[in-house]
Amino acid sequence: MTAVLELLGRGVLSVLEGVGRFFTLFGMTLRGLVSPPWAPAATARQVVRVGVDSVPVVLLTAFFTGGVLALQTFKGFQRFHAEGYIGSVVALSMLRELGPVLTGLMVTGRAGSAMAAELGSMRVTEQIDALVSLATDPVQYLFVPRVLAAIIVVPMLVVLADAIGIVGGYLVAVSYLGANPVVYINNTFQFLDMDDLTSGLIKSAVFGFLLALVGCQCGFDTEGGAEGVGRSTTTAVVMGSLSILIADFFLTKVLF
Repeated sequence: MTAVLELLGRGVLSVLEGVGRFFTLFGMTLRGLVSPPWAPAATARQVVRVGVDSVPVVLLTAFFTGGVLALQTFKGFQRFHAEGYIGSVVALSMLRELGPVLTGLMVTGRAGSAMAAELGSMRVTEQIDALVSLATDPVQYLFVPRVLAAIIVVPMLVVLADAIGIVGGYLVAVSYLGANPVVYINNTFQFLDMDDLTSGLIKSAVFGFLLALVGCQCGFDTEGGAEGVGRSTTTAVVMGSLSILIADFFLTKVLF
C-alpha cells in the first residue's frame, strides 16, 4: 500500500512540476515577446520552417477533410431532402472548427516536433549551457522567434485550409454527388458571418502559441542524450495536440 501511495505521489508531483514549469516558461516567453532585443532574422527563418514548409501537408489535409465532410453530409441530408445545405455545413465547419484544429494538429506534428528535436539536441550537446555562459537569455534567443513565428503563420495557414476545404467540398458535392453548383455556392456564403472567420483566426493564433511553447519546452528540458531527444519529440507532439484540443473546448465556449 505504501509503495502504491508513493508511486501515486510521485506521479502527482511530476505533473504539478511540469505544469509549474510550463507557466514559468509561459511568463518568460510573454516577457520576451514585448521586450527587446528582438531578432527579426531568426523570426523570418522560423516563419519559413513553421509556415511555408507546412503548406503542403495542411492543404492536403484540408482538401480531403472538406471532401469527406461533403460526402458524409450528403448521405445524411439525403434522408430528409436537405442536400442543398451541404455547402453551408462544410463552410461553417471548416471556418469555425475543422480548419483551425486540423491545421494546429498538423503543424504540431511537423513543426512542434522539429522544435523539440532541435532544442533537445542543443541541450544534450550543451549548446544551451554555452548560451547561458555567454550571458544570453536562452528563452529570449530560442523561444521567442519560434513562438512569434507560429503566432503569425498558423492563422495564415488556417485561411488557406479553410479555402481549400471549401473547394474540396465543392468538387466532391458537384462533380461526384451531382449537387447543383449554383445552389451550393449560394448556400456556402449565405449563412457565413465575419465572426465565423475571426473566431477561427483567434483560435489558430492561440494554437500556434501553444504548439510552439510546448515544443520548445519539451526540447529545452531534455535529459538523457539521444534517447532523451526522442522522448522529448514524442512528448511534444502528444502534449501539443492535447493542449490544442483542450484549449479548443474553452475557446469555443468563450467565443460562441
